[in-house]
Amino acid sequence: MGSNLEQRVWWNYLEEDLRELLGEALFLGEQAEAWTQTFHDYSFVVFPAAKAYEGFLKKLFLDMGFITSNDYYGKRFRIGKALNPSLDRRRFRKKQGVYNKLVNYCGGRDLADGMWSTWKECRNKLFHWFPEEKNVVSLSEAKQKVTLVLNTMDAAFEECKIGADNNK
Repeated sequence: MGSNLEQRVWWNYLEEDLRELLGEALFLGEQAEAWTQTFHDYSFVVFPAAKAYEGFLKKLFLDMGFITSNDYYGKRFRIGKALNPSLDRRRFRKKQGVYNKLVNYCGGRDLADGMWSTWKECRNKLFHWFPEEKNVVSLSEAKQKVTLVLNTMDAAFEECKIGADNNK
């Protein structure tokens, strides 16, 4: 999984608690290989990275002016709704959505779609349970999902041109 987090372009941009969460996800993935106990589902390896991804996105969207400080500090803003390209524009996306803002800002859908895909695969599908969709992940898949979160954060930080002026 590669634990050179400090070398990522966004490392100093993140709050300390988010950096700790990413470190915990990498630690769990590495340590789980040596455990004699096996688990049916290794989603717990991804959870800290998914939580850090949520914090990263909120901070990124705030710094880009896509959400307000009330959204950032409040309890009502939802990344899943804001990034979802399928939501009804009249009811939600027009007011709170960031998907279209990302598409316009980046001159295309690639980054926005990648951020949405990472959100679905590494957060929503793991956190929710449905009778027809168990969404169980192996250790290998969990580690791949953590890597996907990290790579998506790389792409978002670089393509959204968040610079040193926003680093802590």
